[in-house]
Amino acid sequence: MVTDRKVILYIAMSLDGYIAGLDDDLGFLSNVEKDGEDYGYHDFTSAVDTVIMGRKTFDKVLSMGLGNPHQDKELLVITRNSRPSLSNEKYYTGSLKDLIKSLKAKDGKHIYCDGGAEIVHELLKNKLLDEMIISVIPILLGDGVRLFKDKRPEQKMVLVKSTPFDTGLLQLHYRFL
Repeated sequence: MVTDRKVILYIAMSLDGYIAGLDDDLGFLSNVEKDGEDYGYHDFTSAVDTVIMGRKTFDKVLSMGLGNPHQDKELLVITRNSRPSLSNEKYYTGSLKDLIKSLKAKDGKHIYCDGGAEIVHELLKNKLLDEMIISVIPILLGDGVRLFKDKRPEQKMVLVKSTPFDTGLLQLHYRFL
């Protein structure tokens, strides 16, 4: 178990900064699908035991018929309106800042932020992210859901690692200073 838990964003975006196209379309992700290649996802998720995710992102995942991809983790779905749980997820309506503080105070593995853009914005605005792992997909979408919204404080980072893949995907791992 980790006593110094980190909040880590692990996400994919287009080269022009979109995490989804128009109408929340995720079809661009298929451009880098390759049998046997998970871009380090399995290794990353083995180091986390808690996932936070926005309600819109969770609903999108469920609408894809994939079910809950985080059955083996504590899953906190951030929402404005409480809902009954369907499986292991818990809907959280309180302060994101308070939630992160309480999660970091507990022993455990790292905390995975699985999107979406509103949650990422709140985490950045309140300087609650410790690291970001961003997989840049070689496509320009031109429109959609931007990963980084305006009106957040400047934050410096250091590049931990960059990993190019033969599909054209470039994975960037940053740590906040």
